[in-house]
Amino acid sequence: MTIKQSIYLKPLELADAEAMLVLRLSNQALLQPVDPVRPDNFFTLEGQQEHISLGIQKQAEAASYPFGIMLGQQLIGRIELSNVVRGPFQNANVGYFLNRAHHGNGYVSEAVRLVAAYAFEQLGLHRLQAGVMPRNTPSIRVLERAGFRQEGLALRYLQINGVWEDHLLFALTAEEYES
Repeated sequence: MTIKQSIYLKPLELADAEAMLVLRLSNQALLQPVDPVRPDNFFTLEGQQEHISLGIQKQAEAASYPFGIMLGQQLIGRIELSNVVRGPFQNANVGYFLNRAHHGNGYVSEAVRLVAAYAFEQLGLHRLQAGVMPRNTPSIRVLERAGFRQEGLALRYLQINGVWEDHLLFALTAEEYES
């Protein structure tokens, strides 16, 4: 009998740069079709240090909250609340990726539920949203399992891998959230 381990989220720190670099490099082929074009230096230790430093700065400004998805002491993915807007909107975007070696275990759905709990219970946000390319059915299933509902289709929404891609928009509000 196999027992699935639980994951947890931890704020990313500079000390995570090397593990994040290994994660990015080993999953580059998987992520390239669903990621923006990245500069070559992004895939270096210095590039990951810069990326994490920027995330730490944005967290200090309450604009973004990047987390590592942890399985025991192992960094297996990343999830972020980004573009946090206060005022009447009280909204953030959710983005994530997971090491392909851990796909199919429900870890990303659990990470989305954990980040939603943080957003609603700790940050007092009212709404979370995520955009997913229509062909990315695994990510659509992740969001649906985490309680997000589909709101519509945004044409040419984000430039992904050098192409302006349509995205299905998903959202979850505080009223719909189940703790």
